[in-house]
Formats: sequence, C-alpha cells, structure tokens
Amino acid sequence: MYKIVSKEVLNDSVELMEIHAPYVARKCEAGQFIIIRVNEDGERVPLTIADYDREKETVTIIYQVVGYSTELLSKLNAGDSVQDFVGPLGKPAPLHKVDRVIGVAGGVGAAPLYPQLRKLHEMGVKVDVIIGGRSEEFVILEEKFKEFCDNVYIATNDGSKGTKGFVTDVLTDLIEKGEKFDEVIAIGPLVMMKAVVGVTKPRNIPTGVSLNPIMIDGTGMCGGCRVTVDNKTMFACVDGPDFDGFLVDFDECITRQSMFKEEEHTCRIGRGE
Repeated sequence: MYKIVSKEVLNDSVELMEIHAPYVARKCEAGQFIIIRVNEDGERVPLTIADYDREKETVTIIYQVVGYSTELLSKLNAGDSVQDFVGPLGKPAPLHKVDRVIGVAGGVGAAPLYPQLRKLHEMGVKVDVIIGGRSEEFVILEEKFKEFCDNVYIATNDGSKGTKGFVTDVLTDLIEKGEKFDEVIAIGPLVMMKAVVGVTKPRNIPTGVSLNPIMIDGTGMCGGCRVTVDNKTMFACVDGPDFDGFLVDFDECITRQSMFKEEEHTCRIGRGE
C-alpha cells in the first residue's frame, strides 16, 4: 500500500496528490509515468509524474476526475493509501541543452510539462511557458512555473485570465514579435499539440510532444496507444510518451482516441456517472 502524504484540490475537476513511493521517487525522471490502482478491484490508470522529491521519497500526480477510477481516487484523502503505484514507466523526456525553450501546456498538460521545464532550468536553459485553460480556474501550476520560468503567459478561452484565445495565439504572437526559441515542448490535448506543431513546423522550430493522452494499459500489451511516428508503428507507453511532434501522425491519434467514445459514455452511465 502507498500512503497519500498530501492532497490539494486545484479546481472543480482537477486534484493533486503527493504519494509516498520510495522506489519510484528514487528512479523517476521528467517525462515518465506511473500506473495507479486505487484498490484490489480497481482498474489500472496511467498518470504522468508531475513532481518528485527524492529526499521525502514522494511522487506527485495530478489527475482530472472524469470517470469511475478517478472518482474513487478523489474520495481518498491524506493518510489514506492506494493499492498499487507502479513505475517509473516510459522513457525519460529527451531534453537538450540549448539556449531557450518555451513550454506550451493545455489544461492538465501543465502537470507533465512542469518537471520537464524545471529540469531544463537546472541544466542552464532559459525557459518560458504558456499555460492554457478554458477559464481562469482551469489554469494550474502558474505559481510553480513562476519559480524558475523567465516568462509565464496565460491564455483562456473566455478571457477571464491572460490572453483571450488559445495557447497557439500566444505562441504565434511571440514568434511574430521576434522572440527566438530553440525548441518548443507542447503537452495537452491531441488537437492542441497538433495545432502547436502547425505553428512551429513551418518555422522549423523543433517541437516535442507527449502522447500520454492516448495511453491505457501502460505496458504495450493492449495496443490502444499504437501510433505512427516517422511512418513507423510505435507505442506511446513503451516508446514514449514523448516524441518529435513533426513526425507524429496526429490525425490517426485523434481518430483512435475517439474510436470508443460512445461505449465509454454508455459504460459510465451504467455505473451511475
């Protein structure tokens, strides 16, 4: 069993948990993920690592309460325990020593982006970040990013905080104003990452993306996260989850992610969700 050290509600649908997991905390790196199981009968849920503390032997996860398992997890509090916390899984993010990187986060994508940008900062790279959300309450980790980012930009769909519009609007504006970035790291919904690549690829700005949104089993056995990268079949969970955004077939990813949407909806209704 793995004890929940602390819990924080970030907004109506997103929560943070710090969990005592000594082995994972010792071994994990930015970009990797864990699989959590709330109880013996629970399903296995892959979640990217949002933070870790090797001295405290803790790992932080941030999750969106969207289904049966995350609702079960949400009912737990500090002092409670989860059944399984397996990891670290996946490959560490391929981070490079360059002059300047900007991260682009959509919603809970800010969680896996945070350790990557912090690691780059520790490597001596200047980092900026654009955080997006539907409205102000869905913008997460702003203060945490401010601890090491030179500039923190906000974009909200309704204009309740920062720029009204999308993260791509802010990114395009910065580039057109003459800001120079050696690399971009985009993490969020598939359509958002595809849109970021649509901005960076014509300008030849190398762009990393994380395909964690399509992971299911987390071990390469189910095939649910099969993706075409550079015309080769790969699996987000074992070959990634981070890839060169220029080489990812996003249309295929988006189609696969929505393939069982109706069945998932029916299943949730059957469970009273």
